[in-house]
Amino acid sequence: MKIKTTFSVFLLALSLGFTSCNTEEIGSSQTENAIVESAAETSGNLTAKIGNCSEVPGWASQNGNTTGGGSSAETNVTTYAQLKSAIENSSVKVIKVSGTITVTTRLSFQDQTGKTIYGANGAKLVSTNQTKDASGIINIKRCKNIIIRNLIFEGPGAYDTDGWDNAILDECTNVWVDHCEFRDGVDGNFDIKNKSDYISVTYSKFHYLKPPKAGGSGGSDDHRYSNLIGSSDGATGDRGKLRITFARCWWAPGCKERMPRVRFGKVHLVNNFFNSTVSNKCIAAGFEADIRVESNVFEGVKTPIDLMSGYTAVTATDNVFTNTTGNQAGNKTAFTPPYSIVKLNKTAVKADISANAGATLGGNICGSF
Repeated sequence: MKIKTTFSVFLLALSLGFTSCNTEEIGSSQTENAIVESAAETSGNLTAKIGNCSEVPGWASQNGNTTGGGSSAETNVTTYAQLKSAIENSSVKVIKVSGTITVTTRLSFQDQTGKTIYGANGAKLVSTNQTKDASGIINIKRCKNIIIRNLIFEGPGAYDTDGWDNAILDECTNVWVDHCEFRDGVDGNFDIKNKSDYISVTYSKFHYLKPPKAGGSGGSDDHRYSNLIGSSDGATGDRGKLRITFARCWWAPGCKERMPRVRFGKVHLVNNFFNSTVSNKCIAAGFEADIRVESNVFEGVKTPIDLMSGYTAVTATDNVFTNTTGNQAGNKTAFTPPYSIVKLNKTAVKADISANAGATLGGNICGSF
């Protein structure tokens, strides 16, 4: 009885002490995360904000780490007007989105530092606009130290009007996007461009459920192109930037291309799952792209790795290819990441990502990696 009581006190102290956590105390191992989650449950379902209890995985852990709004007071929003006001207010550091919010005018999140936007269970941001100028859900520009978690971004379906993506990172630094779902974007699901740097995208799901609309002014009748990294070969300001990690993400059914398509960046793709049978190509190495592709699973797709013109290097190691056609190999030697990241065995990738990618958390809690 004494041992049990002592252990319960330890768990309670652990759950109440997240503000003083560091990466050595909590770490990124699944065993330690399980202890953290158990402690939270023991002490009355307390939830610890990720910015306080562990270092994020991948590139966003560099350049001083990414902590978002940390343990700042939350602002709960349930309407478009409330969400718009909270996003535009630099004094609001943590936003909790509840329910389904229809975005009537694309949200503009600009010139802010240290902010978290996360969804309660089932939270969804929806746009129904397919026009060139009014499409898209959120444009994030010139922001630093941002966390976005556990949100569903739902567009009206792909329609090539040269419109907007569900979400865009434009000239942003240190951003962690975790456990989000991006589906049915007009121009794309989620693009990263214009000198954005130190970005991690983890446990996120990209797909298309709605059929593409033909006849758009952009010329493509099927623009289910999910993720573009770097906007053009002429955007030379991206050199030395666009350092991005995609870890434990799912390019799911409906994706046609850009999973992702990369220019300039040092992009690390590790433990991802690709299974869109309508694909033309998955990972595309474009102009000056430097890509490391390791321990991913490709199933039933065409051209898992497309070596385009002008790329720097693509290293492909320890990947699984099942019923695929087209190129599987890299060429030359890609960069070596300056960080360590917990890796799944390639045999565990499909089951883990299928179960956990997307907005599958109960909120903004520890335990991602």
